Amino acid sequence: MSRLHAIWRQVVRRRYLLVTLTGCVLIGFVGENSVLRHVRNRMLVREMKGEIEAYTAEHLQAERMLRELKRNPKAITKIARERYFMKADDEDIFVLSDDDKTDKANDETTE
Repeated sequence: MSRLHAIWRQVVRRRYLLVTLTGCVLIGFVGENSVLRHVRNRMLVREMKGEIEAYTAEHLQAERMLRELKRNPKAITKIARERYFMKADDEDIFVLSDDDKTDKANDETTE
């Protein structure tokens, strides 16, 4: 019993320190307004600002291309040829590949 009494006296003597530490732990790590959540939210905001900048640059590029398409009718044919592989009626397109050909005789999976 005397050991429990000695521990209780230490707790009572340092009660302000214990209450302060408990409060700091609760404020810093527990609850919806904790310091950890604030740090995570700041990191999330920083990441989202980067995404906003990227989307803004993409939007400006699309606006420039749209203006070019409205001004220059040859730009439409250029985009159709480059992106959608379209061709005129009087031309042929040859696709050349740089891929390495695998030797079927040495391929064990074909057996």
